[in-house]
Amino acid sequence: MPLASVWQAILDDPGGLADAYERVWLEQADEDGTTHFNRVRDEFNSGSWQPALLLYLLARCVKNSPRFNQDGAFNQSPDKRRRGMRPSKMRQELHGASNLLRGRADVAALSFEEAIAHAVPSDLIYMDPPWEGTSTGRDRRYHAGLNRERLVHALDDLNRRGVPVLLSYDGRCGEKSYGSPLPDGLGLVRLELHAGRSSQATLLGRTEHTVESLYVSEALLERIPDERETSGEQLTLADAAA
Repeated sequence: MPLASVWQAILDDPGGLADAYERVWLEQADEDGTTHFNRVRDEFNSGSWQPALLLYLLARCVKNSPRFNQDGAFNQSPDKRRRGMRPSKMRQELHGASNLLRGRADVAALSFEEAIAHAVPSDLIYMDPPWEGTSTGRDRRYHAGLNRERLVHALDDLNRRGVPVLLSYDGRCGEKSYGSPLPDGLGLVRLELHAGRSSQATLLGRTEHTVESLYVSEALLERIPDERETSGEQLTLADAAA
């Protein structure tokens, strides 16, 4: 998987990835920015899947928000207002991520069920799957969505095994809601997090705020100490959701 290759390069050779990104980024000076972006995108989609090419596309595309068509090809457009992260800054970020994660993280390209199959109660699972509300209908924002029943089954299995879970799933923007709440039977506490102004709405000349849903499992809530025992001013996640 191309994205997994980027993260593997960050862990193993951040300097080499930074060098390759810099070469691609500097080529912008020799041709029109859109022409250059499209050429890099075509090269990536042709099957090269080089980590530096994907890193450049991610840094240079509109809103840093990748899009893929039904064939799995990168099809987002370039952001004409900027040229992407400068090589010096990218190098700093890559080395910072490598120093933080090397020796503490592994990279794998698996189905999410395989990735969580051996999780135990001492682990913490954070999931941010394709949202139901933006992976169906006309405005599809993902190459592939996630079947709701498949997600519910996985969450139910984690609950039975006592594995703590945080799940970012659906939300609302302005007066429009995306998706419907997950079943009460899962015992998840749903928190609404204000994510600020919607960049998409701003581009369309509207002022709307995005609110994202964060689901917290009972197994995780049980681990959070009641701060009121030590301070009368602080509240737990459970209090915030009440």
